[in-house]
Amino acid sequence: MKQLLTTLFLLLILNGYSQKSIIGFSSENTNKQLQLEKSFEENLNATNLDKWMQKMAAEPHWVGTEFGEENAKWIKSQFESWGYDTKIETYQILFPYPTERVLELTGPTQYKAKLTAVPVEGDPFTAQGDALLPSYNAFSTDGDVEAELVFVNYGIPKDYEELEKLGISVKGKIVIAKYQGSWRGIKPKLAAEKGAIGCIIYSDPEDDGYGQGDVYPKGAYKNKTGVQRGSVMDMPTYPGDVLTPGYAATKDAKRLDRKDAPTITKIPVLPISYEDALPLLSALDGNVAPESWRGGLPITYHIGPGPATVHLKLTFDWKLVPAHNVIATLKGTEFPDQWVMRGNHHDAWVHGANDPISGLVALMEEARAIGELAKKGQKPKRTLVFCAWDAEEPGLIGSTEWVEDHKKELQEKVVAYINTDGNGRGFLGAGGSHSLQAMVSEVAGTVVDPQTKVSVKDRRIAANMVNGGDDSFELYALGSGSDYTPFIQHAGIAALNLGFGGENGGGEYHTIYDTYPHYKRFKDPEFGYGVALANTAGLITLRLANADIIPLNFSQWHSTISNYLTEIIDETESMRKEVLKHNKMVSQNSYTLAADPTKKVKAPTKKELIPYIDFSPLQNELVTLNETIAAFEKINTASLSKKSIEELNKRLMKAEQMLTSEKGLPRRPWFKHQIYAPGFYTGYGVKTLPGVREAIEQENWVEAQEQIKILTNTFKNFNTYIKDITNDLK
Repeated sequence: MKQLLTTLFLLLILNGYSQKSIIGFSSENTNKQLQLEKSFEENLNATNLDKWMQKMAAEPHWVGTEFGEENAKWIKSQFESWGYDTKIETYQILFPYPTERVLELTGPTQYKAKLTAVPVEGDPFTAQGDALLPSYNAFSTDGDVEAELVFVNYGIPKDYEELEKLGISVKGKIVIAKYQGSWRGIKPKLAAEKGAIGCIIYSDPEDDGYGQGDVYPKGAYKNKTGVQRGSVMDMPTYPGDVLTPGYAATKDAKRLDRKDAPTITKIPVLPISYEDALPLLSALDGNVAPESWRGGLPITYHIGPGPATVHLKLTFDWKLVPAHNVIATLKGTEFPDQWVMRGNHHDAWVHGANDPISGLVALMEEARAIGELAKKGQKPKRTLVFCAWDAEEPGLIGSTEWVEDHKKELQEKVVAYINTDGNGRGFLGAGGSHSLQAMVSEVAGTVVDPQTKVSVKDRRIAANMVNGGDDSFELYALGSGSDYTPFIQHAGIAALNLGFGGENGGGEYHTIYDTYPHYKRFKDPEFGYGVALANTAGLITLRLANADIIPLNFSQWHSTISNYLTEIIDETESMRKEVLKHNKMVSQNSYTLAADPTKKVKAPTKKELIPYIDFSPLQNELVTLNETIAAFEKINTASLSKKSIEELNKRLMKAEQMLTSEKGLPRRPWFKHQIYAPGFYTGYGVKTLPGVREAIEQENWVEAQEQIKILTNTFKNFNTYIKDITNDLK
């Protein structure tokens, strides 16, 4: 009897195991895939991540450096040892290196900015002297300017609205803005549009210094000399090499004259520490800054302009340097011309232990484990392409040039691109094409969080709920900021961006303090979340590679897109109500009566009324599309022939491309996607349904109606595409 019960129990377990389903897999292949995934997970080793980070973050390795090239060649050799066909593809890109940086307070007192971060005890990497990249903003123009200083808070549009209320102009002035609040490149872009002749960006201690915690080396946060480097290229216009917009920066490529490159800033811009910012801000007078503008320095924050005057002088060595992309391929056994791509950049501003090496070592361990399985005969059905990109930091250049170079082939062959970047302790962050949401959610439910031992999905949901969200797992929409950008925004390839964080705070970003010792102390000491990232991205990669039917879910996509449209409609109505209220208050002299008579405040004027926008074409098309998607998802794929499934997959691969427009977005045609794009004035931050949304936000009502028509046609084309697939499969 005992033996019979044991046998029945085992049968129940096996039956339950066989009944578990995975999106895109038959029941037979589900069991094979789960066994493969188990072997993959068991093969992941945190020690490798630790060892490889020490190797690749040992020296500064920005694009064009000898150590950067050495890293690329070493990465290539590693992939080759794991069984990958590997090559390095090199592009010649424009990269400015600072040769002169001068910032001086010239009145009413004098101060010369130090512009140097100090080494710290216990971290020898911060004491490498001249080998460390000077602090600067790449793709600032050269300049030599002197003018009164104006404090502009974060330097974003709403800050300039506040200045306008106060009657303060930055025309002919030099502005000083805080980091954060938006992507850094927006600050000089907007300042130049407002007439400023120079821009200074500093890190306020309230944001990532002692206002957040102990500073390095005692704690993780930015000390008084730390400076964030970074690109200020106008990437919302186009990323990549500034001299070859839309085509690859090959050795013999035709290049723009530098003076004609639209993504180089119009004014000089320099980042500084809060130690160097303090004397400048202390010398300002004029209006006391609004409460929300005040930072953590021990001063009263004033706006100016003046009496502080500053002299800013910058010169750069503008030269072509090689960007080395490592491309490693593991050929698929059944569908070699269907590619699942995985990428992470290898260049850094200085040592880059966190950004990007923490993500890169996870990618490499993932690739190593898959390579070991392949050597044992468990090769993927589809081809895997692992990429280590160069020149990401100055403007997503390596990946962009590669995509532009291979765009036609990629659009024919790539199933999806999965991106990672920096990584640390905490919660899973996952963004991407919402047709992939159901599959990613399923994978996240299987990966165990190394601290709490629940799934990374459950932990993410718990954090969402504690912070006011709901109990669903959703992908965030992709704007820009890492190497997924050219894939989804330009080529129309479904993409994901993955990483862990939230419990790894610090102020080391793009400073000389982003080192191995800092990472080991404060980011992910045991590399448990590095393994979790390798596991999460690896399972997604393997499922895309081996699925019988590419695991896309269009009903969740439709629900998300419908929510985006509702947001825009609600936002437009809110704008209308706000204008009506504003105009009523102007008529009743409310602003003047409520203002402090002793303070000079510019009385506002009436605003133009917000017209009623006809959203019905979009609403009607989404209703039709919902019906089409429902019909598509009712298809009994189990009854399809092998030939029909192969044809279905070929068409599913191109579904994301149906959401693009060859004309691109207004004033920035490089960005083709009609659902997701970085904002024109947000930089990295996403704008969903961007053509329509940004036209409304900029109160360009003619363009808004034009973009509604274009987006409606995009939905119609997508609807026709899905309907044709459905009809052909019936």
